[in-house]
Amino acid sequence: MTTLPYRLDRTVTIMASRETVFQFFTDSARWASWWGAGSTIEARPGGPVYIRHPNGVETLGEVVEVQSPERIVFTYGFASGKPIPPGSSRVTIRLHEEAGGTRLDLAHEFGDAAARDEHVQGWRFQLSLFANVVANEAHAGAAELVDAWFTAWAEPQDGKRVQALSKITTPGIRFRDRFSLLDGQADLTAHIAASLRFMRGIRLHRKGDIRHCQGMVLADWSAVGDAGKELASGTSVFSLVADGRIDSVTSVRNEPA
Repeated sequence: MTTLPYRLDRTVTIMASRETVFQFFTDSARWASWWGAGSTIEARPGGPVYIRHPNGVETLGEVVEVQSPERIVFTYGFASGKPIPPGSSRVTIRLHEEAGGTRLDLAHEFGDAAARDEHVQGWRFQLSLFANVVANEAHAGAAELVDAWFTAWAEPQDGKRVQALSKITTPGIRFRDRFSLLDGQADLTAHIAASLRFMRGIRLHRKGDIRHCQGMVLADWSAVGDAGKELASGTSVFSLVADGRIDSVTSVRNEPA
């Protein structure tokens, strides 16, 4: 390959482990879930790279280097459309472990500035899609996680409540609502015990489907009394870390009309 003096750099953080992220460079089904149906990759030096964009434009390349789960390098060019021919640019992706997720550093090297500039928005868009696809797989059980959170708020036994929350939250779990400013599992479990004492018979339930985007989950809820009557409702925002646990929750109650 000729000298490639023009470079595009982009960094994003993805709420998934490095191993999960790297699978999307080594498995054609996952590769296609990011780029488009029919896209394939063989993650070995010399392996072909094929991208079929949703608009039908095709990109070809060849894997240059693979170091799982840290780094992949491949050439990149267009079999149809523009602006660069196959083999005329090079993409390097590096993955770094970060608290709560994975930092992805992308460098795309080109032979001319115009081609580089035409790819700036493309990578901004594609890496956003990529982060969502990865997070969707990493947090496929987010609805069950939210349900477990609400169930823990109804657990009357301290030991069982501590055990339940330890499975689904980080040690430093943060919880915020109109009546709570809590940090850590011990603070949270004690607060739940108090709420069970002062608001007897009230149970929280998820209402409808969750909404998930890149490790952030929105879940509507209702507070139901012993008679089954809804006493309050609202929305909680959950922040998830790479291993699937909850790191923070902010809950907003709906105000009466």
